[in-house]
Amino acid sequence: MAAPSIHVSGLTKVYKSTFSRKSIRALDDLDLTVESGEIFGLLGPNGAGKTTLIKILLSVVRPSSGMAKLNGVSIDRPASRRCVGFLPENHRFPDFLTPDQMLEVYGRLSGVQAEDRRIRIPKLLEQVKLTEWHDTKIRKFSKGMMQRVGIAQALINDPDIIFLDEPTDGVDPIGRREIRDILFALREQGKTIFLKSHLLSEVEQTCTRVTIMYKGRKIQEGRVEDLTRIVTHFDIQTTLIPTPLLLKLKDRFSIDTAGKDGANAELTRFRLNDTERSALNTLIDLLRQGGVEIGEVRPVRRSLEERFVEEVKEVDVPADGKAEAETGAVQPDR
Repeated sequence: MAAPSIHVSGLTKVYKSTFSRKSIRALDDLDLTVESGEIFGLLGPNGAGKTTLIKILLSVVRPSSGMAKLNGVSIDRPASRRCVGFLPENHRFPDFLTPDQMLEVYGRLSGVQAEDRRIRIPKLLEQVKLTEWHDTKIRKFSKGMMQRVGIAQALINDPDIIFLDEPTDGVDPIGRREIRDILFALREQGKTIFLKSHLLSEVEQTCTRVTIMYKGRKIQEGRVEDLTRIVTHFDIQTTLIPTPLLLKLKDRFSIDTAGKDGANAELTRFRLNDTERSALNTLIDLLRQGGVEIGEVRPVRRSLEERFVEEVKEVDVPADGKAEAETGAVQPDR
């Protein structure tokens, strides 16, 4: 059986302050496994330990204790990084270079042979939809274009594992869609993508599985579809409901009326807050008996953002109801 792309066990990192006796436990006995071919999301508020974890996996920072492996190779060995591509947050490339030139430089730094660079660079620019900009100075690029050329840089050595730190931050909706399409294409190629982001709506649309961290600990992990499975309410579209029937429904159910459905004066929308299937079916029966036509019944599930906030609040408030105090003198992580 193939080794997981990323395996972390008991990983702990303590930052000691030079000027005080206080210290920050940025990672606290963390266990984590990312299988090959996943788009994996790492979530958490500022100070959760996300950046520290990535720095340790890339051997920029040494852990205080515990172990980690990339494709079965310990991060203590330089060979572990040969299979890795990385796009940092707020990256900066020499803006006097063109994408062709920049990828040539980074290809050399990554040890990619000249013939491989000659073949790979045009293919990467085509993959990130920058072919027509291949000889344009990077200083003229928009934020979305900078992110896409950054992804090309992360792929120049044909890595198995790609670490992306806020790849859609500051990018417009069209640019975010283009980047998502790139990530899905990489997954189809069998690449493992480790995504750190504060844009939870993007993570929800992109990732197959996520881990939520808080103060150095893992507080929740699972598939996105499982974490967002709970139905919070039903949005219902119907023809106009006679006032007597509407009053009857409000007496029996928890309903929020939204009024007419946009420009269509013959339709209305409302929300059923009761998520029991029996209540929904009874409501539908009453509407049909009253001559009301039903256009749409849409279950609205809890978003990943709602689940994230719920998990963090639950951990942050101890049994006595008082907020947990911060104990560190330094803030090493975001």
